[in-house]
This record gives sequence, C-alpha cells and structure tokens, in this order.
Amino acid sequence: MAATDLSTTTTVFSLLILFLSLQTAAAAAAADHPSPYLSPTTLFQNYQKMLNNFKIFIYPQNTPVNFTNPILNLFYGSLLSSPFRTSDPEEAHLFFVPFPPNQSPRSLARLIADLRATYPYWQRTLGADHFYLSCEGVRPSSSRNVVELKKNAVQISCLPSRSGAFIPHKDITFPPLIHAPPHLLPPKEKISRTLKYVGYYRRSSSTAGWDIISSLISDSEFLIESESSDQWTHVRRVESSKFCLFTYDGTLSGVGEALKYGCVPVVITDRPIQDMPFMDLLRWQDLALFVGSSNGAEGLKHVLHDTSEERYERMRGLGMTAAQHFIWNASPQPLDAFHMLMYQLWIRRHAIRYARWGEGGSRQFSED
Repeated sequence: MAATDLSTTTTVFSLLILFLSLQTAAAAAAADHPSPYLSPTTLFQNYQKMLNNFKIFIYPQNTPVNFTNPILNLFYGSLLSSPFRTSDPEEAHLFFVPFPPNQSPRSLARLIADLRATYPYWQRTLGADHFYLSCEGVRPSSSRNVVELKKNAVQISCLPSRSGAFIPHKDITFPPLIHAPPHLLPPKEKISRTLKYVGYYRRSSSTAGWDIISSLISDSEFLIESESSDQWTHVRRVESSKFCLFTYDGTLSGVGEALKYGCVPVVITDRPIQDMPFMDLLRWQDLALFVGSSNGAEGLKHVLHDTSEERYERMRGLGMTAAQHFIWNASPQPLDAFHMLMYQLWIRRHAIRYARWGEGGSRQFSED
C-alpha cells in the first residue's frame, strides 16, 4: 500500500474512533436518546466527504486583514494554513471575502465591485457561494453590491448576533471560546461534583435581563455574582451548579463552558433564538432550557424545579458530549470548533443560482 493511502486510511480510522467514542459517551448518559446531533449518521458521512473534498478560495487583499476579535482571528489564521484552502479558484466550492471589521458600506461596495470586475465567480451566483466574517453585521445600503453581500453571501457572526444582522438558514455563528481548558486547572485538585446551587449567574457588563436575575440574589439556592469572578473560581462555580443562567440579549459567551463542565444552560429570552452555534447540527432543545421572562424569577424557578432528574441528567450528558465541538485549538483537531464551522460551510456549498442582475424585477439600487 502506498504511503499516501496508508496515511488516508489511518486518518479515516482515527476519525471513526473519535466519532464513535463521542457517540458512546452520549449513549451512556442518555440511553433513550443517545445523541446530541440532529442526524449523527449523516453528520459523519458528510464530515468525511468534507475532509476529502472541500476547497475554499481566499480572495487576495492588497493589505493584510487584521481581526481584533480573538475568535475571528483564530478562525482566519486556521483557514489560511488549512488543507481546505486552494490557490485554484476553479476547484473551489466556496469563496472567502476577507475585510476588516467596521467597514463602511461604501468601502464594501467598492470591494465587491472590484471582485465582480476582476473575477467571474461573484457574478455567477451574485455572491451566494461566498462567505465573510463579521461580528457587527453589514450595515444597510442601497448599493447593489452591499445588498448582494448581505442577502446572498454566508455571514459567520458572533453570538449573540445583532438585531437584523443574522439571516437564519443562511448565516452561522461562531461558538464562544471555552476559556479554561483542562491544562489550566490545578493538576492536584479535582473539582468535586457536589452540587451547591440550583442556578449560577456570572456577572457581566451587560444589564440585559438583570431584573429577573437580581430578584434571585437573596435566594440561597442561587449564586448571583456581584462582580465577575476569576476564571478558576468561575469554573468551580459552574461545576457545582445544576443550571447556568444566561440572558440572550446579554452575553452567551459562557455557554460552551457550561456544557463542558456539566452545567445545563438556561437562556432567558422572549423570542425564538435562531443563531445558536451549530443550529444545523445540534438538538439544542435537548441541551439547554429556553425560558421567557414574563413570569419573572418565580416562573424561572418553577421551570428549573419542574425539570425532572432524569431529564436533567440526560441534558447534562448530551451537553458534555456536544461541548467537544466548542473547543478551539491553535492547531485544528478533528471535530473541533474550526472543523465544525467548516462543516456548516460545506453543507451550504450548494449555492442557489440567482437570476442575473436586471433579469426580472423592477427594484433599483445605486451603483456605488
């Protein structure tokens, strides 16, 4: 057998072992619902096809693009050095449009106009097989180029996305960083799973949802921080709590940590959430509780106490399995955050072929 064939076989075998181990862990925690995935069989089959075939062309830029957000920066660096990158646009499934944060609509319009004039690929689908990174979202504009970027291209955004900046079923969100990987934990001290609190809320700078959260400060069943704790203390508190509380309009940056350390996320929200990480892949209804604010703190407590121990343990086990996909590695590893984002792009590669500009419809846009 040739060396390349042996290497490929070894890689496939290693991925299969890893995937089966994740499935086994989930099954042990939830025998009657053994997977946190919407379709585990399809996921693995398509994932392997992605590894073997997926190619992305990155448009060259006159000046280097620097992302100030650490997740965007990590993803971009991983993409630049990944085997998914190709220098031949003719073999690419998708095209990446890099631009720095807070670009004005006029600058974006010029950027897309240049791509349209220099390459044939944007005009081929009006941007539907392109993607870009933006936590802020693309601001409204009458420019046809900006409209096509916002409406057609896939946006990878931060969580939670800004109002009006996320288009469900097209756009995707970055999973938040898990800030305390195992090697940062004190090596001689193992965190106890002794539960001290029904719910835990880590203090953040956001005041969204604080009316409900603040009502729980005097309740001994809950730990509501008066100021943000250090990372080690935070991890201990997550580990010793059944539920971790989040407000959707506040911050969801700790949801990955909650899953990893066995604290079932509870998201306080009054509207359907369509931008959770890996919405195409995970059964979020089996991983987290989504609670409205209309019934206040007492309503929230009722939901938590009404969650059976069986359901709680099932959610906790599935969440700890799903947390593997929230891990960011300096050098991407199989099924980690980088690869699962690439998988979400892969399943969006079948771009809709839009009608050419001006072929029907009377809506007019400026040309800037």
